[in-house]
Amino acid sequence: MGAAGETDGVFAISVAARMVRMEIQNLRVYERRGLLEPTRTPGGTRLYSEADVARLHRIRDLLADGLNLAGVARVLALEDRVARLEREVARLRRR
Repeated sequence: MGAAGETDGVFAISVAARMVRMEIQNLRVYERRGLLEPTRTPGGTRLYSEADVARLHRIRDLLADGLNLAGVARVLALEDRVARLEREVARLRRR
């Protein structure tokens, strides 16, 4: 996980979709499939962070490489796990 600014939801769905050159509906599908989880305002409006936008770029790249959404989900889960393990190793090395 990055700095707070990278994970704060600031972009509306239309802005995030435009930033990654995707249709708004795709972002909704990716959320339903658990590929990302934008923050929500009390009224339910989705807000995407810089980290969410980076993840959308990664999703787009994996889809362009020929993966289906199930494959994308698996790759993202493995990448998330590797990142967590790398943070844990770094923490243990600092001891």
